[in-house]
Amino acid sequence: QVQLVESGGGSVQADGSLTLSCAASGDIYSDFCMAWFRQAPGKEREGVGAIYAAGRSTSYSDSVKGRFTISQDSTNNTLYLQMNSLKPEDTGMYYCATVRAPSMPTPSGTWCGMASSDYKYWGQGAQVTVSS
Repeated sequence: QVQLVESGGGSVQADGSLTLSCAASGDIYSDFCMAWFRQAPGKEREGVGAIYAAGRSTSYSDSVKGRFTISQDSTNNTLYLQMNSLKPEDTGMYYCATVRAPSMPTPSGTWCGMASSDYKYWGQGAQVTVSS
């Protein structure tokens, strides 16, 4: 079992910044994928970005590319999401998730997916509200 706890959510005005944290504990994998997802009211959960721990490779959705940055600190088993230039459409509940990394990448070279079904363990979520 892996436990994930998000923190750092809050309210911010458009063009502002926030950093979310996700602390992992329990049976942490030696090689893993971690990702951030978000869900706005009335909408489906969408992948924001993912990181492959071993290679430190990252991927982002087009809607956040260039504005959000995922990083991971192995010394304290914490995942971060630095969010800059926030927009009202970034409002939603943000979740972190993790799963053991696959043994090989997809044919396109991707190690970590950004679909909800790709992940096994989830945090409880942190609310982010961006006002115009």
